[in-house]
Amino acid sequence: MIDKLEYLIALARERHFGRAAEACGVTQPTLSAGIKQLEDTLGVLLVQRGSRFMGFTPEGERTLEWARRIVSDARAMRQDIDALKRGLSGPLRIAAIPTALPMVAALTTPFRARHPDVRFTVISRTSLEILSDLENLEIDAGITYLDNEPLGRVNTVPLYRERYRLVTAATARFGDRASVTWSEVSELPLALLTPDMQNRRIVDGLLAAAGTQPKPTLESNSMTVLFTHVRTGLWASVMPAMLADSLGLTSVLRSIPILDPDISHSIGLVVPHREPTTPTISALVAEARRIAPKLDQQVLADPALAAMQ
Repeated sequence: MIDKLEYLIALARERHFGRAAEACGVTQPTLSAGIKQLEDTLGVLLVQRGSRFMGFTPEGERTLEWARRIVSDARAMRQDIDALKRGLSGPLRIAAIPTALPMVAALTTPFRARHPDVRFTVISRTSLEILSDLENLEIDAGITYLDNEPLGRVNTVPLYRERYRLVTAATARFGDRASVTWSEVSELPLALLTPDMQNRRIVDGLLAAAGTQPKPTLESNSMTVLFTHVRTGLWASVMPAMLADSLGLTSVLRSIPILDPDISHSIGLVVPHREPTTPTISALVAEARRIAPKLDQQVLADPALAAMQ
């Protein structure tokens, strides 16, 4: 039964029979037969079939909810038993929004010191993808915004407040300033994240509130691409303070606080809202709570912010 529920979850994620079968490591006929057997067992049609996948029936959507819960519990049970025998071990999959990637090591490094047999996979995802991946059991935890857009049924641990900086060449316009306003930022040739990123939606909203329309001259879903363009001296960008400081600014570039208004957003850990949770996730939540005061203090101790006090 569990393997057939896994097939259903994979189909919901991939929206394609062939890709779902590949993700499960089986042939497409095996996956289709497994879902048909599940339908026969439950006595209802779960999938709307045609020449391609067309979606789930209402009964299929409800079964999918139960499938995620049952498969998650089965995995938690196996991890719990393994932890009793060998301590915490195995994979831990974390997805983070691009602007939070530099701080992931602050969580994974002390966690690994306590649990050296755990193996990490860290990937970059948009905030919406993180929630979808959590729901579809593709990741174990995420690091994302907590207070800007709906999160759904997840448990959260706030880690730090994200504040925003203008990153620009020291010789560029406003490059010699102690602070700038959002209205002034809008006057610059900006390199920003793509609109599917929540950071970009936040920046767009702040620029719009300042009475301007954001018109970036370059967009990318990679912070590295943005930073390399800013280093040419011909672009500027808006980046979180913690990220800007982690990029290794030289005398050529400056990271300037953006005020009027001084806005911040909460970044934190999100994990599935399920009980019982796995021992690994419980340990990750405990580690996040341990490091949160230090991370938040690091932001508050920012020299540029302190200079504005």
